[in-house]
Order: sequence, then structure tokens, then C-alpha cells
Amino acid sequence: MRQQTLRSLTALLLFVCVGLIAPSHVVAADDRPIQEEVWALPLQLPMFAYVVRPVGDGPFPLVIMNHGVSLNPTDRSFFPLVEFRDAAKWFARRGNFVVAPVGTGYGASAIDIPERGIYGPFFSKVGKCTHPNFRDPGLAVAQVDLWIIDYLAAEKRIVPKDVVVVGQSAGGWASIALSSFNPPQVKASIVFAGGRGGRVGGLPNHNCAPDKLVAQTGEFGRTSRVPMLWIYIQNDTYFGPVLTKRMHEAFVAAGGNAEYHLMPLFGNEGHFFIGSPDAVPIWSPLVTKFLDAQK
Repeated sequence: MRQQTLRSLTALLLFVCVGLIAPSHVVAADDRPIQEEVWALPLQLPMFAYVVRPVGDGPFPLVIMNHGVSLNPTDRSFFPLVEFRDAAKWFARRGNFVVAPVGTGYGASAIDIPERGIYGPFFSKVGKCTHPNFRDPGLAVAQVDLWIIDYLAAEKRIVPKDVVVVGQSAGGWASIALSSFNPPQVKASIVFAGGRGGRVGGLPNHNCAPDKLVAQTGEFGRTSRVPMLWIYIQNDTYFGPVLTKRMHEAFVAAGGNAEYHLMPLFGNEGHFFIGSPDAVPIWSPLVTKFLDAQK
């Protein structure tokens, strides 16, 4: 118990230390200057965010990047501030204001000591596999994205109707959920390895309730009309090709608008593809082509 509390305090100190050194100025490969910062977002549910953006006042197009989920509070206490820093910088170099919010229940707020009645805020559990709730955790993160858009628009930091939402794993699932709202501010969405309920019990290719995940994907597709790009990896042991192709088929059959791309094997585990700097040259041409088509 004491160790867990110390871990949480350590995570808080890391947040503070990173905040003290931000902003740091970086010269991008194309000579467009960008800067990295850590923000405390005063939303209805306050949270930290990693921000990387072009130097200047803007307003800029907005890219929101949603991270994945860990159901273990100890793992969440050591969750990195950003899982995909190189990917975020790539989007910033294209002229975007990039915000990667740190979900509630991560870092310093990942305190979960049931025997003392202490629980950190965490709204990403899907419940038991016999009756999982895949819908609501996705919509909860989607609501946070809408709060971020409204806040930054009110601050005149962004172009209000030029927003792209990117997500990995559970963050990608949230991007699919958000698309079901058809928010007018969001012009496109990109999903990397999106899904929920992967690797139950730590077993590869063992999804919690695949049929229910497919059904909920179709339900989101029933009202979604946002152009989407779904990127999955051949050796993703959380959401493999057979399952993700079923998800895509259900989504588009219901009316959703999504391109599906299955990338070749990457490293030992394809699920964390977007987090590797080596992956940027692989996915960036595909993403560039998709985003250019939305102009």
C-alpha cells in the first residue's frame, strides 16, 4: 500500500518536472519550428495533456490523440505522458496543434486502494466479459474530446471546424465512438489498432467478447458519417486481422465511412505500432494521402 502511494507521488513529481521544463523548442526536419509543452486543461474533468504545436499564435488545425488503456492501477501510475511522441511531432510539423490528453486514472491520479476506500477516477472499465459494456467507455473519452475542442476554440487556439481525431487501441475505439456523434468540428478520424477487450488474461488473440465488440462497432457505424482511416497490423495480438476485418465489415455495412488497411508484421507486437519512431515512415504516406483527400 505504501509503495503504491509512493509510486503515485513519484508520477505526480514527474508531471511537475516535465511541466517545469516545457516549453522546449524543437526544429523539425522540414525546418518548421514546433514546441512541446505540458498543459493542465481546465475541462469539466480537469486533466493533463501533452501539447506539441507550431511556434506562433495560430489559430491552427487541431489534432487530438487518444491513448490506450491499462486496467491495472499500478501500471497506470507509471503511464507515460505520451505514448506516441514521434507521431505527435509528425502531425505538428504539418502545421497542426496536437493535444494528447492524459486520461483520468493515470499518472498521479492512478490511486486505487480499496481497503482504505481510496479510488482514483477511471472510467474505462468494460465490466465482466459475460456482459461487457464496450459502448459507454468509448463515449466517455469521446465526450472529453468534445470538451477539448470547445475549450481550445473558445481560446482561439484552433480552427474550430478543422479537427482530426487520432487514437490507438482503446483511444482508437473512442475515435470510432466519437464518429457516431458526427460532430461538425471533426473532419476526419484515424484509428490505429482500435478496439476493446483485447488479450483477456494476458493471452494473445483472446478477446473478451468478440461478437459483442463487432456488434457495437456496427452500432457506432449506424450513425457515423465522419471519414475514417483504420490502420491495423498483421501481428497485433490484441486485435488481430480476423476480428478487425469483421469490425470493419459491420461498421461500413451499417453506413459508416472507413478505409481499412492491414499493415505487414512490425516488430514482436504490432499493437504498439504508432508508438515506434521506426513506424512513422511506414504509416505517414498512407495518412498523408488520406488527410489530403479531406481538404
